[in-house]
Amino acid sequence: MKNSATLVNMTTLDDIDRRILRALDENPRATVQLLAQQLGYARGTVQSRVEKLFRQGRLRPNSTTVFPRDLGYPVRAFVTAEANQDELSTMMTDIARVPEVVECLAISGSEDLMLQVVARDAEHLYDITQRLMLCHGIRRTSTSLVLRELMAHRMDQLIGD
Repeated sequence: MKNSATLVNMTTLDDIDRRILRALDENPRATVQLLAQQLGYARGTVQSRVEKLFRQGRLRPNSTTVFPRDLGYPVRAFVTAEANQDELSTMMTDIARVPEVVECLAISGSEDLMLQVVARDAEHLYDITQRLMLCHGIRRTSTSLVLRELMAHRMDQLIGD
């Protein structure tokens, strides 16, 4: 759930920011010069806006576009974990040391965390879950294997016109 500060910040995107985001969503490798030409803005304007969007955390790092399968990790799974909330800081330090964890979210419901992990094969996935069980504060885990991606991560429909 987003807090109210996040909701307020998301509404402060102006038309220039939205046009830049839409253009980057269509062509993530576009240079600032190309964006400026396509959008009809000064290069300095686009450069400062892009830097601001990164600084504010509104743009993800480019490494998120790399497919794990192309790095030798064709298996993808979601691991939910029940955790001791009192050990959150130590637990997150331990989880961050597991390189195959590519995302960790605090969730509501019967479980506390949802981790997206990547693995080379089923045996490697088993090893990853065993390492996660050794993390401080993890009480129990449950693993769901991704069989097929039916819809890729998308944001363009939210940017608007």
